[in-house]
Amino acid sequence: MKLTTLAISLALALGGNAAATAAPKAAQAQAVQAARPFSWENATVYFLLTDRFNNASKANDLAYGRSADAGPLRGFMGGDLAGITAKIREGYFTSLGVNAIWLTPPVEQIHAGTDEGTGKSYGFHGYWAADFTAIDANLGTEQDFRELVEAAHQRGIRVLLDVVMNHTGPVTELDPVWPDEWVRTGPGCTYKDAASTISCTLVKNLPDVRTDSDTPVALPPALVAKWQREGRLEREQRELDEFFARTGYPRAPRYYLMKWHSDWVRKYGVDGFRADTVKHVEAPVWKELRKVADAAFEQWKRANPAKKLSDDHFYMTAEVYNYKLADGQLHDLGGGQMANYYQNGFDSLINFGTVFDAEHDYETMFSSYSAMLHGGALEGYSVLNYLASHDFDRPFDAARKRPFVTANKLLLAPGAAQIYYGDETARKLDVAEAVGDAKLRSFMNWDELKQNARRDGYRVADVRAHWAKLGLFRQAHIAVGAGVHQQLQAQPYVFKRTYSKGALQDKVVVALDLPTDRSTSIALHGVFADGVKVRDYYSGKSAVVRHGAVNFGTRNAVVLIGQD
Repeated sequence: MKLTTLAISLALALGGNAAATAAPKAAQAQAVQAARPFSWENATVYFLLTDRFNNASKANDLAYGRSADAGPLRGFMGGDLAGITAKIREGYFTSLGVNAIWLTPPVEQIHAGTDEGTGKSYGFHGYWAADFTAIDANLGTEQDFRELVEAAHQRGIRVLLDVVMNHTGPVTELDPVWPDEWVRTGPGCTYKDAASTISCTLVKNLPDVRTDSDTPVALPPALVAKWQREGRLEREQRELDEFFARTGYPRAPRYYLMKWHSDWVRKYGVDGFRADTVKHVEAPVWKELRKVADAAFEQWKRANPAKKLSDDHFYMTAEVYNYKLADGQLHDLGGGQMANYYQNGFDSLINFGTVFDAEHDYETMFSSYSAMLHGGALEGYSVLNYLASHDFDRPFDAARKRPFVTANKLLLAPGAAQIYYGDETARKLDVAEAVGDAKLRSFMNWDELKQNARRDGYRVADVRAHWAKLGLFRQAHIAVGAGVHQQLQAQPYVFKRTYSKGALQDKVVVALDLPTDRSTSIALHGVFADGVKVRDYYSGKSAVVRHGAVNFGTRNAVVLIGQD
């Protein structure tokens, strides 16, 4: 009997010898994943903070003379790029049905810590850049980054790189501010309208890049001195000269950043960007970035025809703080000023509304999402749904009391899904000793998963197995996230999703909240005809449709029906 991807997920969830036994079969599952149709509209994106995920080498835990003197959960903790690669090769993401990994910016951060009023903080999260052209030594090397992307691609997994156009890192005794023609250091944003959201600093001591300027500027002296010390000044200057000659752009601040960000695409084949603090940058700037990134992606694919996953275009998703699916294509910046980011380079926006929409019943949430994405204002676009994140202080289930419902609401909702690292293992989001968003950024709870720790009424490995079953169902059936939703019956709750685009046709039926004291026949309402063999992706069992219904003989609360 072949070991299915579901069995692999269970083995990896339990860890130890079970995972070792499953490992030889993991390559089979990875080959299957790589061959299946991929759509960003149905993507399952795993978002992680590199420093918080997996530590492959303790030798790089504190680089540049950094100290372990940060406030609780505000310093580097050792996770690195090689740690992510190890988990890719182990099959951890494949067994979860993940087909895209979004990692926080790996670029070199400010070297010193800074006090934000919550104790000393370091740039472990990646959003405090000192040099956009280099990998932070705490995370590894450029070779480590290359190996990560290649390992992911070999398994059919895309890589999303987090990019920042809005700001540099804070100013410290070791990290000087860039020249005035590059950044503004005030006023602080008040978020009343476009001007007070864009032409300002997000927080104190976070220099704001002058993305509105077309005035040519020289390289920041501190960066020139750094590159000279590292022996790469001439190469960097030559590449910049070639970029500006090729594009005709003025040497204005935003175009330097576009060149630097797109280099990660051109050199390593990154598949897309997650753009940070999008509403705090002029909307047309993102369209310009998209043009540069598109060209870089095509250049990489031409140079690496055997390594490209498909002919798909470059992908971009946006963090527009407080955007929700119900906003459609327009986001209110205040003062009656609206911005359309979909028309300025983005394929999708992160849906901050999912956290609140998930408090409603399944049908209210699912039907409203489908209506907006199919025939509504977002026809032809998508959203990236999430229920927990690194900087949104109101996750759906901060206490991790409802990890199974969280999986159902997120992974079965129309649209793409973003798993925040540890959602699938009920990693704690309310660490007592931490303050503010640091609570959300604890280290990945590998030990709890390995030990199958018990929490309030559940075990961690059982949570992981549940998420894996839903994730593998999404990965196997494009209709789950990208299909049209329709309720089939209210009690027990049953719905269908159908997808039709060109030659690609797919359909599924899902039943939730079934009784667990007996097996239940699921009425299929003609979605699958009598005599058709279907599979329940939750139990792994198959059955033949008879008299318009199917019964897998299981007692699970969830049934996920599709054809192999």
